[in-house]
Amino acid sequence: MKISTKGEYGVRAMLELAMEYGEGPIPLKVIARRQGISEPYLEQLMAILRKAGLVQSVRGAQGGYELAQPPEKTPVGDIVRALEGPVAPMECVHNPTSLDACSQVTRCAVQVLWQRLAAKMNEVLDETSLADLVRETKRLQARAGGYVYSI
Repeated sequence: MKISTKGEYGVRAMLELAMEYGEGPIPLKVIARRQGISEPYLEQLMAILRKAGLVQSVRGAQGGYELAQPPEKTPVGDIVRALEGPVAPMECVHNPTSLDACSQVTRCAVQVLWQRLAAKMNEVLDETSLADLVRETKRLQARAGGYVYSI
């Protein structure tokens, strides 16, 4: 499975909201500018995330978007699945009873490999919260900023 720009941009937008969690809604244009994402495209993604219950929109002059729950309670897997659908490397894993997926599905030993891969992919996505990404972002920013010592 390859994550499309839909999934990538959605996770980045959600990380932007997580970085500012508790400080009120963030206008869509601010998220789009900070992340380098087209505002109309981001609007489509946020509509999907809102329907999935992951974000809330606030109308008005001070409006924008905010997380529906704290970053530590928002697994990245929920975001990816809301935008991309099931995380599975092969159709036969996502829909094992469909003969359209594969004519070999009832006797394919390789399917076990794909199932294990899907399980690990989902495990990583579900064990990683937005709070984990916030911590990693701050760590990377601190390292990139570095410290200058003079004597």
